[in-house]
Amino acid sequence: MSTIRLAAIAITAALGAAAVGLLPTMSAEQNAPAVVPADLLYPGESRHLANVRQLTFAGENAEAYFSFDGQQLSFQSNRAHACDQIYTMKTDGSDVRMISTGLGRTTCAHFMPDGQSIVYASTHLGGPECPPVPGREQGYVWPIYDTYDIFRVNVDGTGLTRLTDTPGYDAEATVAKDGRIVFTSVRDGDMEIYSMNGDGSDVRRLTNRPGPDGGPFFSADGSKIVWRGRPLQPGQELDDYFSLLKQGIWRPTSLELFVMDRDGSNVRQVTNTGVGANWAPFFTPDGTQIIYGSNAKNPRGNNFDIFLVNVDGTGLEQITFFDGFDGFPMFSPDGTQLVFGSNRNQANDGDTNVFVADWKN
Repeated sequence: MSTIRLAAIAITAALGAAAVGLLPTMSAEQNAPAVVPADLLYPGESRHLANVRQLTFAGENAEAYFSFDGQQLSFQSNRAHACDQIYTMKTDGSDVRMISTGLGRTTCAHFMPDGQSIVYASTHLGGPECPPVPGREQGYVWPIYDTYDIFRVNVDGTGLTRLTDTPGYDAEATVAKDGRIVFTSVRDGDMEIYSMNGDGSDVRRLTNRPGPDGGPFFSADGSKIVWRGRPLQPGQELDDYFSLLKQGIWRPTSLELFVMDRDGSNVRQVTNTGVGANWAPFFTPDGTQIIYGSNAKNPRGNNFDIFLVNVDGTGLEQITFFDGFDGFPMFSPDGTQLVFGSNRNQANDGDTNVFVADWKN
């Protein structure tokens, strides 16, 4: 989930074809409001961004990820349901289609390499309603729904197939160019990263350290994985973490970025801010840098910006400067475009929408 969503945007994460809703095909113009600002860039952003286009225009729309051919996007939205469902659209915002069941809550959709199917996580087997949001009795916590499982579905919404069936949270699935899936699971009692084949077979655990590890993405060549995490040492914080996790909740604190080889070896830390959440990372196409969202400059607030850093942690550069939420960045396969989620140009307070910008090196 990539990701579990943060509070700034209510960051949260079968059935046959008859149960699959399909939105009427909409052109980019039909999906847009009457007025769109001519320039969605903020001061300081023109160093790397140009020609910013807004693709969605109401509600919460996030975690938009390119298909392997760069022609389509998968994303999650609550535009037509009480909680998020999975959609696809072309990169100009047209041809919006819902491919999930319309039941439960969904998160983290990613195209398979052939562009004919998509993996995502859903709670619908645990019940058709949206799962309950945790109360504030234990402070601000994120839900880690044990009813999340990972599914694969054709791009027309047919052929829904369950890939995980172990007790506990399975979500945040993304895909390598060879079809190998990496995901987050609590199947062994901790939030760890695993990989599996595209049919759900050959599950392998990649991380093995106490603390929340998740939000993994492969590098373009499939040799490396980047993720966000927080290793915890024995003590009160670790005890509290496991106590909450048994209740299906997590109290987020600071998060850092890490990189490892695809087999789980050669782990190294990339960021070391010590404050705020560094999360939703993605490699540049050449694998030398990582783009990600962070509130490290404002750890007690909701001002998340997008940053770029070398894989060795050097050369940190701020990319966006909007005074609000910018996150979920992903490069197109050819590196010419960047898709991201943002609160900029929101019609209503709290709206999060999908934007695409031309990328300048």
